[in-house]
Amino acid sequence: MKFKTVAEAFNHYRNHSVENIEKRASEIGEKINTDPNADVDSLNVELDGLKEAKENIEQRSQGNSSGGFNPITGTNFSNQPKEVPMENVFESSEYRSAFYKTMLGQKLTDMETRTFNKAMELQEAERRSDAFNTTTNSAAVLPTTTLNEVIKKARTMGGLIAHCRNFNIPTNISVPIGTPSSKAQWHTEGQPVDSEQANTAAVKFGGYEIIKVFSISAAAKKMSVQAFESYMIDELTNCVMEAIADALVNGTGDGQGTGLDTGITWSASNSLDLAGEYTDFTQALAKLKRGYAGGAKFAMSNATLYNKVYSLVDDNKRPIFVADPKNETVGYILGKEVVIDDNIEDDTIILGNFNYMGYNMPQGLMVEVSRESSFKSGLVDYRAMAIADTKPLVEEAFIKLSVPEGA
Repeated sequence: MKFKTVAEAFNHYRNHSVENIEKRASEIGEKINTDPNADVDSLNVELDGLKEAKENIEQRSQGNSSGGFNPITGTNFSNQPKEVPMENVFESSEYRSAFYKTMLGQKLTDMETRTFNKAMELQEAERRSDAFNTTTNSAAVLPTTTLNEVIKKARTMGGLIAHCRNFNIPTNISVPIGTPSSKAQWHTEGQPVDSEQANTAAVKFGGYEIIKVFSISAAAKKMSVQAFESYMIDELTNCVMEAIADALVNGTGDGQGTGLDTGITWSASNSLDLAGEYTDFTQALAKLKRGYAGGAKFAMSNATLYNKVYSLVDDNKRPIFVADPKNETVGYILGKEVVIDDNIEDDTIILGNFNYMGYNMPQGLMVEVSRESSFKSGLVDYRAMAIADTKPLVEEAFIKLSVPEGA
């Protein structure tokens, strides 16, 4: 049966068992996901009524019989309205649900409405003139849990993005980055110790926009929150995070992030010819300063690995590349992990401690929806936008090997 109001659904289910209520809620979720003709608005009203009925039953079982639910006004006296989460509002489950319901054009509960409005107020108050200045007031910050999933999934794609540092700091602010320092010394009791000036490198991230517009059928309104969130995670990972991954290597710094190729001044002090000998790699390791060698890795494209490295052997005919299927990594060259990133140009290898290469997303991701731009096609347009930057943090942490031009 269909319910017109939450109160009507509550009155119908208030005397049912919790098991029956949970069973019906599960059936509704399944119907929304599988039935293209489902009346989503009516089913959401019923879900809200089921939720109120379950809470009412649980309170009665705890002996809290004061007050109760007024089906006329829709007020639950025995369970005072929750306060909108002021701290970390973007991490709250209420905001997550409200965000996706808004994107899908579904009806929000009172609590979700208040939480979403509060988030939009905070977002507007914190918006700086140099960030997201082209978005409309309808743009909403991606929930923190979803953003974390996007970044987590991006790190499983492989490539350098899984090994570089992720920052979340304001743009155009200089931040000190610690560099390797000398070890501690043995101390003679009672003797004074001279202080040491810490060596730091300052980094200042800019703010560059990344935009991706994608369209899906208006039938997406019938998707559940969980299904739509999973779709968004895949889409944002494949577009926004791929753009950042490419900028980590090839970014020019002009209207985009700065990559390893252009962000480091390559010279005889930090570059070597890739001649196809195992000594190329021993010499590169010798050039890398001691403080960075501990976490150093070799990064290259898949073609470079198999064309230039895979068959190399040392003077004792032992291969310098050792595959490592046990730990699900590519393998090792002279004990250093190999990272495959096809954004790196073929015949080029970068040795470095990629903890000193970083990308910054100061305000996460913002998503807004438009149902007007694709009016004739019946599609719904979504625009994802991020403010991001990439930059080498310490130039001396990297060594480059490349085949000479014309070789």
